[in-house]
Amino acid sequence: MSERVSTLEVRQRLGDMLNRVALRHDEFVIERKGKPLAALVPVERLEQMRLIARRDALAFLDQQKGLHLSNAKATELALAAQGWARAAGKSKRPRK
Repeated sequence: MSERVSTLEVRQRLGDMLNRVALRHDEFVIERKGKPLAALVPVERLEQMRLIARRDALAFLDQQKGLHLSNAKATELALAAQGWARAAGKSKRPRK
């Protein structure tokens, strides 16, 4: 289970948190004003999530259109979708 920490705690305990992630495979959800902002996870976990997402995307596309994509093409499509999602998220933010 992930431990929830504030951005202030991250600034104060970053070294300790990195050691816990690297050595004990702990995970942290970083919050700002009580809302999840980011996660600190072991690199192996991040790679695992990416691999699962890529595999699921390929299976979905194969099921929908019967297409067979290479890993390179799937990665290219995933990065394009990620860029689109980031741009869409930025446009919905309230202006200050």
